[in-house]
Amino acid sequence: MSRSPRFDPRLPIDPRPQNANPRSRPTPLTGSHSSSIQLGADIELRAYVFLDSLQPQLAAYMGTVSQGFLPIPGDACLWLEVAPGMAVHRLTDIALKASTVRLGQKVVERAFGSLALYHRDQSSVLLSGQAVMDAMGTTVERRGHCEVTWSEIIRAITPDHAVLINRQNRRGSMIQAGMSMFILETEPAGYVLIAANEAEKSSNITVVDVKAVGAYGRLTLAGREGDIDEAAGAAMRAIEIINRR
Repeated sequence: MSRSPRFDPRLPIDPRPQNANPRSRPTPLTGSHSSSIQLGADIELRAYVFLDSLQPQLAAYMGTVSQGFLPIPGDACLWLEVAPGMAVHRLTDIALKASTVRLGQKVVERAFGSLALYHRDQSSVLLSGQAVMDAMGTTVERRGHCEVTWSEIIRAITPDHAVLINRQNRRGSMIQAGMSMFILETEPAGYVLIAANEAEKSSNITVVDVKAVGAYGRLTLAGREGDIDEAAGAAMRAIEIINRR
């Protein structure tokens, strides 16, 4: 028969039960079988951008920076931006397992994370988006507000200005001297995508640059004066619709 240990008043008393083992305590599930994401910090839905039909120039531009499957014109696209950045890995896993969408891009920064999903069928893209919303315990209506930090039309670009724009880190088409230019900056960054897509739908313009990652998104469009006026109006209306929902 085993003897119980003798009590020594000189030793400190441990308030924990004698059979307590910290390693045996249950750990909350964070894998594929959990119904929601259980992390130490909340995940902020900074941007939720659904594009019903990618326009040819924007699709081609996104293909130049795509790390995964390439988009084609007419595809539906969902762009998600969250904070903190590392949370995008779990959200990507949930989205890809919810439907047959293709992963085109995944960007993980310290503060923000972004991902792009594509599919010919809009319902597949929306289904994956809803799965992500359910896992986060949020809705599209609670996404971040889009703030326009800069918006301007510059008319009749000079040759020197056009050359420098074309020599910068640009992946779109070139701007020519004499064209008008529309520039837009938003926070969060992902909202410039819907501005670019709606602008291309509205008029015959040239997509020069679209930067949808980072703290701010930047869009540069070029074209004839009347076309740029129409495109700028369409881009700003798209942002207004985002902020009304």
